[in-house]
Amino acid sequence: MTPENGQEDAVLLLARTRALGPGQVASWTLPPAPEIVAQARKLTVDQLNTWDLDDLEYTTSLVVSELVTNAIRYSHGPIGLRLIRGRSLICEVSDTSSTSPQLRHAEDTDEGGCGRYLIAQMTQHWGTRPGRRGKTIWTEQELP
Repeated sequence: MTPENGQEDAVLLLARTRALGPGQVASWTLPPAPEIVAQARKLTVDQLNTWDLDDLEYTTSLVVSELVTNAIRYSHGPIGLRLIRGRSLICEVSDTSSTSPQLRHAEDTDEGGCGRYLIAQMTQHWGTRPGRRGKTIWTEQELP
């Protein structure tokens, strides 16, 4: 806003944070190799079992598999996998590529390109955020 009387406007930003306990976050750094996808799924399932979230195993395993596979395919360097159990289940995969994914609708004859669409259908929310060296793609699922 342009001040009419020569005074500057002030803006106040309030943020409410909620600290998570160490038992609510699990994270791993994975090498960018195709054989790591199976390990990423196993780490995910084991953590969900620890949190008694067996109902989310199938969906979360598919999400992790798709995101880690794309990180291997489109970036170079280590891949971060993080699960956060708060009011919902957050799954994050970080990689070194700064290219944001695009949601597209694959044709019936396409052999690829439907992963983001499937993730959007299986989760409540998803998005991407830039990082210092790459990006993080996150998904959110309701807890049972």
